[in-house]
Amino acid sequence: MAHSNSEDRMPMANHRPAQSAARIAPAEPVDIAKAHASVVSDRTPVGDVSSGGVRRFVQESWQRSLHLHIDPDQLLFDVDLGDDELREYRSAHPLALALPTIRQLLIRHTVDAGLIVAVGDQSGRLLWIDGDRQLRRKAESMLFVEGADWSENRVGTSAPGTALALDRGIQIHGPEHFNRIVHPWSCTAVPVHDPATGMILGVIDITGGADAVGPATLPLIEATVAAVEAELRLLRLEELLAAERRPAPSAAATTRRPSLARRSAAAPLLRVLGSGSARLSGSGVSDTDAIGSDASRCLELSQRHAEILTLLAWHPNGLSAGRLAELLFGTDNSVVTVRAEMVRLRRVLEEAAPSLVPASKPYRLTRRPDVDAQQVLAFLDRGAHRVALGVYSGPLLPQSEAPGIGEIRAEVSSRLRDALLTDASAETLLDYARTDEAAFDAEVWRAALALLPPRSPKRAAVVARIELIDRTIGL
Repeated sequence: MAHSNSEDRMPMANHRPAQSAARIAPAEPVDIAKAHASVVSDRTPVGDVSSGGVRRFVQESWQRSLHLHIDPDQLLFDVDLGDDELREYRSAHPLALALPTIRQLLIRHTVDAGLIVAVGDQSGRLLWIDGDRQLRRKAESMLFVEGADWSENRVGTSAPGTALALDRGIQIHGPEHFNRIVHPWSCTAVPVHDPATGMILGVIDITGGADAVGPATLPLIEATVAAVEAELRLLRLEELLAAERRPAPSAAATTRRPSLARRSAAAPLLRVLGSGSARLSGSGVSDTDAIGSDASRCLELSQRHAEILTLLAWHPNGLSAGRLAELLFGTDNSVVTVRAEMVRLRRVLEEAAPSLVPASKPYRLTRRPDVDAQQVLAFLDRGAHRVALGVYSGPLLPQSEAPGIGEIRAEVSSRLRDALLTDASAETLLDYARTDEAAFDAEVWRAALALLPPRSPKRAAVVARIELIDRTIGL
């Protein structure tokens, strides 16, 4: 069919292509339903139903769903976070900063049109759902609720899950869904990328009836995603500029302090991955040396203070002065230096993050921060590989030479690599392969190649990369 051939020639860019496959019109619903029954129920090979007019990327998604042994007549409700955990995770997610923009550009439109908007994370977990109340209650019958996993690996073909799997905006019409329970619904979804790294942060989806896949819906979501990415880019720039200036607190900032007591009780987030500097952000970080709004307030730490906080977070039972000296300097002869650093760290935290001031004998944290490196390991333990990779922005405190930090850095890096090699999808493994850490890791690239479908347009680039690695290392 002409539509399918045109779609096959479409480039698969790291970001969204100018002409999305979602804009190619599908076949009539009755023809799609017949093809779905043939492929899903009768296990007819995908190539034998191409004449039914099913778009190629939908056929390939059905095939992936079959290979995963997903039940087309039952939705497995996978919510592995409790209410409190979900709230904390959402508040720390980068897309939380963009919710006002999403509400302004999408929510009002969808309420008037009788549609619902969902914002998901990197793995397809639905974080926020808003829009038409009656439709939201109806969507609960198919488990389209906050916290549910709507990745392609869990529910098969759907707009949010398949958009993440293909890393491009798509529309799924009724019976194009793999699961029959979802056939009365249609949806459009577009991934959101980190403007600095290009990594997928999440997905924005509109779900409902025919209007959810109308000709204006995809451009509307794409415009919203562009606005969200621009806002995140601006926030990051403002954060960097403000960190350099570090102005003294103004009278207005002082008068705002009482309202800070009403903030969420979630622990501050200690970011030690990827960057040359470490930062505390979120709840419990005061205005004194911080920048941004409640969600983005940030305190930059010296490398030594970041090392100490990381080590104490990794050893919840505490560390003696001698043991902390060994982990920082490789010898216990530096106890005096450690004690002096602890005095300086306490002064910084008493002013900016009082809840994190370490106790003594042994040195320990009475309230532990969330550490992005520990989040990576927690997500790996839950099997949320794409989320773990999204959180992992690079090696832990890469410039640190402290022996204890080196051990933690190696632990996080090796556990991530081993988990992805063992049980990650092709797309997630490719995302990891493109990082600086795995750019010349031949085993990772070969594993990704083995997972790619035989007709994937990405195979040529992966083969070329493997050949480059072999030439570079002289094999």
